[in-house]
Amino acid sequence: MENDKRIIPGNEEGIKTDTESTITLENEAEAKQHFQVVKRRLLNVSGWKEISKAGSSGFQLIDNTGAEVNRPAREGDYFKINLPAPSTDSGEGYDWVHIEKIEEQDEPSQQMEATAIKVKPSGNPQNSSPDVSHFFEDKASSTFRVKREGCTITASVHGRNEAPNTESENFSDKIRNAMVAIGAMLGFSKAQWKSLVEGLIKK
Repeated sequence: MENDKRIIPGNEEGIKTDTESTITLENEAEAKQHFQVVKRRLLNVSGWKEISKAGSSGFQLIDNTGAEVNRPAREGDYFKINLPAPSTDSGEGYDWVHIEKIEEQDEPSQQMEATAIKVKPSGNPQNSSPDVSHFFEDKASSTFRVKREGCTITASVHGRNEAPNTESENFSDKIRNAMVAIGAMLGFSKAQWKSLVEGLIKK
């Protein structure tokens, strides 16, 4: 579908990853009701750690002024990510992504509805550093999506164009980013995303 291509870009360089989990309800009415719960969980970024297994990364939603907020995500917001890994100087201990797009789909004739959040690595909005404060380059993207098709609900995470961010002016950040990115590319982030998608759709 054309909407899928817009929110989940093609992979031109680096690696791509796809992680998903699915649940099928007894009837469409129940599925529609549960999808609203799943959608609220998706947009409640600051609650992602609570619905994922222990030991996963922490996420805090930040608005475009750099202030912490506890509300549904909006385009222009940021995620402040606390990884179980060495931290960056430019990110002041965190990795940062910017919400580039939030897309809603509702196609009753196809018994389908979906919500997706597309993010890209970004600088830290809480300081003036010019560096991208993330272990991947800013060409990378992650799309977090929940979708209902009939009685089936799927939560998924799609990484695209993932390559280590070694452009930082800070030498220690370069080394750190390379190490964390290589670990992610080898599959260490797969468990993080699997626990998230399972947490999003659970009953």
